[in-house]
Amino acid sequence: MKDLLGMMSKVKEMQSRMEELQQELEALDVQGVAGGGMVKVTLSAKGTLKAIAIDPTLLTPDDAEMLEDLIVAAHADARAKADRLVQEKTQALTAGLPIPPGLKLF
Repeated sequence: MKDLLGMMSKVKEMQSRMEELQQELEALDVQGVAGGGMVKVTLSAKGTLKAIAIDPTLLTPDDAEMLEDLIVAAHADARAKADRLVQEKTQALTAGLPIPPGLKLF
């Protein structure tokens, strides 16, 4: 019974810390780049698109398809960085807790 109460206490503590982490992740920004920095995409660590910066030299009708590809690549780069950041923060938060492998908390 004592173990169950201790576990419930840890679960409540982790729940509170997870809520704090959710807020922190929304405030953290990651930037993805493509085309040697000609296209930059900024996302929150939770994946909300916040900004796109495009080098003006890419804004020609002849470069439209390339620009579209660079935006997608920059977004993918930012998303990968955000996913790594979430994974690192979650691992730090859940260190020492008996969580089954493969369980995704976000």
